[in-house]
Amino acid sequence: MERLYRRKTPPQDLLSPELARQLALISFDLHRQVGVLLDRAGAVVQVIVGDAKGLMLPPLKRERGVRGRLKGLRLIHTHLDTPNLSQDDLMDLALLRLDAVAALLVTTNGMPGSIQAAHLLPQTENGRNWAILEADQVGRLRLDFAGQVASLEEELARVGRGGDGKGQERAILFGVSGRNRALAEDSMAELAELARAAGLEVAASIIQHRPRLDPRFLMGKGKLSDLVIQSLQLAADLLIFDAELSPSQVRSITDFTELKVLDRTQLILDIFAQRARSREGKLQVEMAQVKYLLPRLVGKGDALSRLMGGIGGRGPGESKLEIDRRRLRERLHRLNQELAQVRSERRERRQPRRRQRLPILSIIGYTNAGKSTLFNALTHAAVLAEDKLFATLDPTSRRLRFPREREVIVTDTVGFIRDLPKNLVEAFKATLEELEDADLLIHVIDLSNPRFAEQMAAVEDILASLDLQDKPVLKVFNKKDLVSPQLARLQCRIHQGVAVAAVDEKTLPPLIARLEEKVEEVSARQEEGAVSYQLTAFSQEK
Repeated sequence: MERLYRRKTPPQDLLSPELARQLALISFDLHRQVGVLLDRAGAVVQVIVGDAKGLMLPPLKRERGVRGRLKGLRLIHTHLDTPNLSQDDLMDLALLRLDAVAALLVTTNGMPGSIQAAHLLPQTENGRNWAILEADQVGRLRLDFAGQVASLEEELARVGRGGDGKGQERAILFGVSGRNRALAEDSMAELAELARAAGLEVAASIIQHRPRLDPRFLMGKGKLSDLVIQSLQLAADLLIFDAELSPSQVRSITDFTELKVLDRTQLILDIFAQRARSREGKLQVEMAQVKYLLPRLVGKGDALSRLMGGIGGRGPGESKLEIDRRRLRERLHRLNQELAQVRSERRERRQPRRRQRLPILSIIGYTNAGKSTLFNALTHAAVLAEDKLFATLDPTSRRLRFPREREVIVTDTVGFIRDLPKNLVEAFKATLEELEDADLLIHVIDLSNPRFAEQMAAVEDILASLDLQDKPVLKVFNKKDLVSPQLARLQCRIHQGVAVAAVDEKTLPPLIARLEEKVEEVSARQEEGAVSYQLTAFSQEK
């Protein structure tokens, strides 16, 4: 068996007859499956011994892990009972991205018999992701292996260049759901928008409906192997799941596929990290990331621990994992202190508003509903407004003067989204405190979105979780120019709202009039409350 490492197969051949004869003889003597991994030059880089039914491949180095590239290794192993490749063989071909896998039948007299080989296809054909080659003897397998691998990688690279040419990372979006199909499709459409907002190119979007989710992989192994092949065919760099994965699920899927794996929460955190501009925003995003990362740190056991000397100090000391966790906890404590200071500074900045008794109007709504566009139209500000999710992250305030010579403060806030990560809500409390001081919430709704009713409900749920459900709210139905007038009138009548097109200032006068009325109502109630409070205090003194 040691002499197998001296064997070499010509690069143009899948397997030389001499190496096949040696493998068959050893396998016959041991009555075990024996395999070798060959590189592109035909040299044996690893010898593997299994049992009579199969063999277990050792962990392979993650080399050549770039777009459209295979592992650069091919697996040749013996079969004692059948010449056909097993399902495990094909799974290894897919998951390890091998150049090829072949099964060599050992005859009853210990000689090599028929051979069956398989290689991946650049595109799925008739529901199959691989091609099968067969011959009754190794010498009769007519195949220019080196040329075939080169052409296969060239085709895979051509598919990878089929994107927009901007060099973006390509992602496959995957959702596993036992819910309503329409809800799952809506959620995946939103995940695609999040991926594009993060600067990714969506290569494919897949939904699998399962009555029960796999606790380890979230999906079946067969589907996961198909996903790996599809990622290779589409030159995808990462998998994004429309769910919040547990730390163990991320590790299992990453080890199984050798691909970068993200979940919905991590994708949103990445978008926030890209968009944060102010010191406050950066602190809040970092705090959310630290809280997300802390339970997901993985160690290697005692192998990486530091040793302590002295009586009572022998044995494993503080491991690298424990050191990393301690540092993260210390960083989290410092971030909490800095954010507490930010909240204090915000309270100081809000004092002049209170002294001047200027009403505060906060614009809220689902992300990408047009909040910043409306804010710019009302206050003539220059806040960034793009057709992207979470284009605006840092809050901005401007004064607005009504026609009746009354001034108010208008604040543009961060957008909401369905299933907003809890860590983000906690980290952005300093920003969301602006909503607590608001006298009126302007709820902007994208009327052109077919899921606007679900988005309205998601915003109301988040307001309830922040104990803001009792705040006065004016619903503003944006983008009325993209829908029928009947729909706009119906929604305004149902919700006592106003329909506008934020990009057209001519549609804003009815909104300004309603805002003025609402502010008058709120101010009147506040004055009544103040008078009532003073009378109560006076009666108690008497």
